[in-house]
Amino acid sequence: DIAGPIFISIGDAEKLDTFLELNPFIPRDRAFVDDYSFGAYEAVGFGKFSDVKDEEVLKSYKPTAPGLTLGEFWKYLTNAGKLSPIPKDAKFGDFPEGVLMVGGTFVVNGQDIIYQWNDQIPGNHPVVNDVVEVAKNAPVAKEEKKKGFFPWL
Repeated sequence: DIAGPIFISIGDAEKLDTFLELNPFIPRDRAFVDDYSFGAYEAVGFGKFSDVKDEEVLKSYKPTAPGLTLGEFWKYLTNAGKLSPIPKDAKFGDFPEGVLMVGGTFVVNGQDIIYQWNDQIPGNHPVVNDVVEVAKNAPVAKEEKKKGFFPWL
């Protein structure tokens, strides 16, 4: 069995509630938010896409529009601001640090990280089938009493 996925994003409780309302297939106990101090993101080595210095990675960034219907596109437009990692106290004209953060993908087996991918730029992500194969082929972890990789879970 594959446990998960677990979704962790930057935001607050209100943004998480909005995200879960828009994505009712994601169980609430599988979604968490890191606050605007970015403690969880930094603890696992995530950074900002503005930190990338590799010219080849930067050249490879080709943003594409997702294949959305007109209704889905409207839903996206009307909710993007509510979901963006911008704190409520942000001042107009300030560039919020949260929009620069990039995430990643993990497969965790018990106490061990058996797969880690850190996104370098938006849209840079692992091949989903590769991640699923790693998870499916992982040996079943024995229950351990010590804290896991994600201590808040």
